[in-house]
Amino acid sequence: MSKPTTVVFDIGNVLLRWDPRNLYRTIFDDEAEMEWFLSNVCTHDWNVEQDRGRDWDEAVALLVKDHPKHEPHIRAFHDRWSETVSGVFEDHVALLLRLREAGVPNYCITNFSGPKFILAKERFPFLAGFDGVIVSGDERLLKPDPAIYHLLLDRYGLVAQDCVFIDDSGPNVDAARNVGMHAIHCVEGIDLAAELRNYGFPV
Repeated sequence: MSKPTTVVFDIGNVLLRWDPRNLYRTIFDDEAEMEWFLSNVCTHDWNVEQDRGRDWDEAVALLVKDHPKHEPHIRAFHDRWSETVSGVFEDHVALLLRLREAGVPNYCITNFSGPKFILAKERFPFLAGFDGVIVSGDERLLKPDPAIYHLLLDRYGLVAQDCVFIDDSGPNVDAARNVGMHAIHCVEGIDLAAELRNYGFPV
């Protein structure tokens, strides 16, 4: 089997350090109260719908209607979204830049709100340097739906077997493998450079 030639990145918790707790620890003094809020009000499932393309003002209004006492905290998720990103994974960004310097084609598939991805690119210019980008909120498709992987392949004329996909989510990694990509599950403590070298990439 020929070695892959192209690397496809996820963004959140592969390149960017994203966690709503980065924001809400500055709002809540009590950790348990914060966790209750994130489990019952601004939940993962609620946020995923913005990654699927739901308008942020609509999303906020829905929650405020159901949880009026929490309105300021709900609005903070939208208005202070940039604070949910604490920075980058420096080693992983350095790898991405080395791949680019070596001329390796690099793409991304990310579950991300379209408007928030624009904000992220303004803050982190390396996000604007991919050869192609699939943002779930713009496409109204979410990983691990196979359709979002096929969209990348079809839009940019890529062959699945030529691609290595990197993601922190096991289901997303499995989905990439199921469409024929190589894949790396980017968990805490992984030596991503070694993983890419095993595939023959010059990092």
